[in-house]
Amino acid sequence: MELKRVVVTGLGALTPIGNNIKEYWEGLSTGKSGAAPITYYDTEKFKTKFACEIKNFDTNDYFDRKEVRRLDKFTQYALVASDEAIADAGFDLEKLDKTRVGVIWGAGIGGLETFQNEVIAYAKGDGTPRFNPFFIPKMIADIAPGNISIKHGFMGPNYATASACASSANAIIDALNYIRLGYSDVIVTGGSEAAVTEAGMGGFNAMHALSTRNESPETASRPFDATRDGFVLGEGAGSLILEEYEHAKARGAKIYAEVVGGGLSSDAYHMTAPHPDGIGVIAVMKNCIENAGLTPEDVDAINTHGTSTPLGDVAELKAIKQVFGDHAKNININSTKSMTGHLLGAAGAVEAIASILAMGHSLVPPTINHEVVDENIDPELNLTLNKAQERKLNVVMSNTFGFGGHNACVLFKRLD
Repeated sequence: MELKRVVVTGLGALTPIGNNIKEYWEGLSTGKSGAAPITYYDTEKFKTKFACEIKNFDTNDYFDRKEVRRLDKFTQYALVASDEAIADAGFDLEKLDKTRVGVIWGAGIGGLETFQNEVIAYAKGDGTPRFNPFFIPKMIADIAPGNISIKHGFMGPNYATASACASSANAIIDALNYIRLGYSDVIVTGGSEAAVTEAGMGGFNAMHALSTRNESPETASRPFDATRDGFVLGEGAGSLILEEYEHAKARGAKIYAEVVGGGLSSDAYHMTAPHPDGIGVIAVMKNCIENAGLTPEDVDAINTHGTSTPLGDVAELKAIKQVFGDHAKNININSTKSMTGHLLGAAGAVEAIASILAMGHSLVPPTINHEVVDENIDPELNLTLNKAQERKLNVVMSNTFGFGGHNACVLFKRLD
C-alpha cells in the first residue's frame, strides 16, 4: 500500500510568550522569557513561586459566561488555538467533507484546576456530595477534542492521547498515520494544558522537579546550563492542521511543511527519570528517521525536549551524539522551553510549531539563559545559545519525552 503524503496547512498557538502564531514567533525569535511570578493564587507557602502563565488572556474575549462555566482552562486554550489554526488553513467549511475531518488532541493531565477546586469545595462542606454537574465533563482529557469537533461539526476520528509530556507529539503522529493510511483527509491536532494550579505546582515541587530560582524567574529555565535546577511549569496550547497533500494542493492551500516521519519508543526504565544512556531516546530518533526514509545527515536542526533538568538534558544530548555521530556538530540544537517553560502535554505541539516556523523563517530560535558551561556536555555541539541563528533548514526534528518513559519524535521537511 502506498502511503499518502501529509502536510501542515494551518497553525495556532496560545503560549506564555505570545497569544497567537505571530506573537509566538516574535517571542521565539527574540529570545523572550515567559516566566514571571504566579498571579493565579497566593504562593507564599510554595517552594516555587513563578511559572510561565498565559498573559493578557481574557476569557470574555472568546467565550460567553455560560461557556466559561462549562469549560476548564485547558479546553478553553484548545479551542482558541484550534480556531486560529482552522482559520489559518483557509478552509471553505461549507464544502469540506466533515466525515473526513478528525480531531486528535493531546493532554497529559486535563482539567486539573476543575478537579482541584471540586475536591476542595467538597472537603470544606458537611460531607454531602454536592458536586458540580459539569465536574466530570470539564475534567476529562478527551473533552478538548470533543469540544473542537462539536464546534465545527468534524465527524472523523476524535479522541485524546495521554502520554504525559509526550501527549501532543503522540497526537501529531497518530494524525499523520490516519491521513497516510487514507482514513482521513484532514486532522486538527495538537495539545493543551493548564496545570499552573496549587495542586500542579505542589505536586511537582514534591518531586523536586521544578526550579526554585525565585529571585530570578525569567532566567530560571536554563537548559544545558551547569546551574540548571529543574523545569519551569508552563501552560497553553498549540494546534496544527495536518492535511493529505493532494487534498491541500487541490484547494490551493498554503503549505508550511511536510510531515515526513514519526517515531515512538519507551525507556522501560523508571517512572520519572530518563535512562542515563538515553537508550529510549536513541531508539525513537532512529525510528523517526527510518520512518521518514531519511538519513541522520539530512537533519539540520533539533528542537530538543530540553527541560532544564540535571539528568534529562545530558541524557538527550548523549543520545543525539550516538545517533548522529560526527554530523551532530553540524546540527543546530535548541530548547525553546528556555522561553516557554514546560507545557507538559502541550509541549510537543508548541515545539513542533516552533520547528516549522524556524524552517519557514530560516532562523533557529535560541536557547536562552545559558551562562555556565556544563562539563558533561560536548562543547562541539551547537546549542544555539542565547541568540537566534540564521540558517536555511530543510529538515527539522522535534523531540518530546514524558514521565513513564514515553518518547516521541517528529520530522518536518521543507516543501519547495
